[in-house]
Amino acid sequence: MVVGELAHERDVVVIGAGPGGYHAAIRAAQLGLSVVLVEKEEVGGVCLNKGCIPSKVFAHAAQSLNQLAHLNDIGVEWTGVSFHLEKLTQYKMKVISQLRQGIEALCKANKIELVKGNASFLAEDRMGVERGDAFDVYRFRYAVIATGASLELPEVSGDRVFHAYSIYEVQEVPEQLLVYGSDYIALEVATSFRALGANVTIILDRESFPFDSSINREWERLLKKMKIKLYKQCRLEQVQPEAHAVCATFTTKAERFTIEGSHLFLSCSWKANIKGLGIERLNVSQTDAGFLAVNRQAQTSIPHIFAVGDVTGGPMSAVKAIKQGKVAAETMAGKAAEVDWTWLPTVVYSNPPIASVGLTEEEAKQQYENVRIGQFPLTGNGYASIVGQKEGLVKVISDAKTEIVLGVHIIGAGAVELISSGAIGLEMVGREEDFSFPLYPHPSVNESLLEAVEALTGKAVHLPPAKKEAVSR
Repeated sequence: MVVGELAHERDVVVIGAGPGGYHAAIRAAQLGLSVVLVEKEEVGGVCLNKGCIPSKVFAHAAQSLNQLAHLNDIGVEWTGVSFHLEKLTQYKMKVISQLRQGIEALCKANKIELVKGNASFLAEDRMGVERGDAFDVYRFRYAVIATGASLELPEVSGDRVFHAYSIYEVQEVPEQLLVYGSDYIALEVATSFRALGANVTIILDRESFPFDSSINREWERLLKKMKIKLYKQCRLEQVQPEAHAVCATFTTKAERFTIEGSHLFLSCSWKANIKGLGIERLNVSQTDAGFLAVNRQAQTSIPHIFAVGDVTGGPMSAVKAIKQGKVAAETMAGKAAEVDWTWLPTVVYSNPPIASVGLTEEEAKQQYENVRIGQFPLTGNGYASIVGQKEGLVKVISDAKTEIVLGVHIIGAGAVELISSGAIGLEMVGREEDFSFPLYPHPSVNESLLEAVEALTGKAVHLPPAKKEAVSR
């Protein structure tokens, strides 16, 4: 190792080129700061290379296969349809490569120095970067830690046991896939591989899924329709990999049982990627769970050192990382900026997709004296009928006293795109009239949001009149 005698001077050093890191770097460069972006693996981070993008490629393939029956209905006929996992894997790698090259090109266009190596703090204003036999030192005004989080893997070995990073590298479509977990990753895995031909069983460690009760009921109905088995309130006790199968043993309050599958997917908890960063030299504050503690400007306990994304804990979300990265860069440049997770959307690229923002019905009733509930099924939406995607519903919750909308919950076609309207409306403290007054395109799934809002006060045209209670005299 050769240690340089002189330190390179930069305004900003960013560690980690995932969504939070590269957004922080580019925004800082846009604001006139000199930036070096250090990544030890590939730009794009886990999101691009192992998580968000690969999972959505599989979800897209699953949705395409699910549409085959509808295509036949509209006259698009075919013979001998087959699915080849190898080709999907090739397509996945092509998409990842294109997006990765795009990020690298943006860094170059913004005059960001992109360095592949391992970074660690030498002091509060100095960073060391190891690049093979070379070792460079950077003196900085600001630093951004965007190193993400990694899975806390269970002590289970075997080539038939998968987690979030490995499931989309599987070499064959599982014959019988066991999915243990209720988070968005588990649900995307379950429905994608079901559409690709796997028999799927979901095992929950809780009573139901983590959504609004109406979404949960609809989701369970659709799982049954998809012939996905569901077990609830089960605790995983043991995993026994075998030559051509894997056996998982669970316990409930009433029994202990074993399920055999060809493959097993496990949802895991997360831990911050801070080992080897040298933060022990800085005395940076951490949360009880070991993540880096930050304020609304993404500043750590050392104000000129920022942390963004999964390394800060909370929801493991690229949305959060991107926002924190931009806020960190703007704060460095002296601009007023902050993050606020009050209206952080939840999205699941399942088949059909799920999206929500704001309070659930149960949460709203705990916080407000009187709430209104408006719900509209996609079976009543004209465009959903045209495209053959009539499963699902839109639900809107408001405070009856102020008419302020408190939550929007969607399951069905267009949910991920449509939830942005809900997020914007809630951020603007929108009232029922603010949602119902604008003009909605026709025909479109967007109209389902309008009719759900109108259903709050019994004005939805494509719903039958609500039954009135008999009045005794």
